[in-house]
Amino acid sequence: MRGMLLVALAAASWGTIGVAVALLNRITTADAFSTGFWRMAISAPALVLLSRWLAGANFWRVQARDWLHIGSIATAFAAYQVCYFAAIERIGLSSAVMLNICSAPIFVALLAALLLHERPGWAEAALLPLALCGVWLLVRASPAAGPPAARIAGALLALAAGLCYSVVAVSARALAPRYHPLQPVALAFPLGALLLLPFALQRGLQFAYPANGWLLLLYIGLIPTVGGYGLYLWGLQTTPAAVAAIIALIEPLLGAGLALGLLGETLSPAAAAGGALLLASICALLLLHARASTRPAPP
Repeated sequence: MRGMLLVALAAASWGTIGVAVALLNRITTADAFSTGFWRMAISAPALVLLSRWLAGANFWRVQARDWLHIGSIATAFAAYQVCYFAAIERIGLSSAVMLNICSAPIFVALLAALLLHERPGWAEAALLPLALCGVWLLVRASPAAGPPAARIAGALLALAAGLCYSVVAVSARALAPRYHPLQPVALAFPLGALLLLPFALQRGLQFAYPANGWLLLLYIGLIPTVGGYGLYLWGLQTTPAAVAAIIALIEPLLGAGLALGLLGETLSPAAAAGGALLLASICALLLLHARASTRPAPP
């Protein structure tokens, strides 16, 4: 139960990223490559220092076979930044975050079944369609901006971000038994920043931000990134990847609420119904697993 609550807290922090990026886009002309690079560059040293302190002398001790997983996390992290932030530019915050997270549980369940041999239980199998139905209502009722080509490109980018997220979740789950929760992501973020740097430079990496722009970048890099991934990976040690992906659906619900309150986006009755269905599915999953964890083991 504690692991699921940690994942829920992480998802809540991630729900604020889209609003911070949308606000950043209003005051700067930086593209997704610059925003993604600065997010990773700011969070990487903080993650390394924190993980080095928590993991101690074992921080640099990584088995050779596990560098493939860390490399996968780094590549997925770098691609996620670009895909997600570019999707926000094209289809707006609500649609981007919801399509991203809507697709993630499907991708995670498929990859976890193929690579980790995790089979979803009856609770996940029953509640996942309801949760996805709620997200579908939210997406369908969200206002989309731009011409059809831009909306299609934005939707594909958001789905690609969902796939990248699933690669991170499944790779981190595979490494969880052998390392401190922060260690894989702390090693992956500097690699991801280096992978993203040439593309950001080629696109014209932006250095000139106003003071509030740098504050937003610091917030994105430290609070939902360092704090959020730390909580998520800690919770993932005792939470199956597919279950964590369903709990992470809190993110689009919170993101939609913040977009409504801070960005002036409207919420139709259909979107409200989708949010209620999504929240009910998540609460039901948490309650079912809480009851299972407190049930005495058979003699």
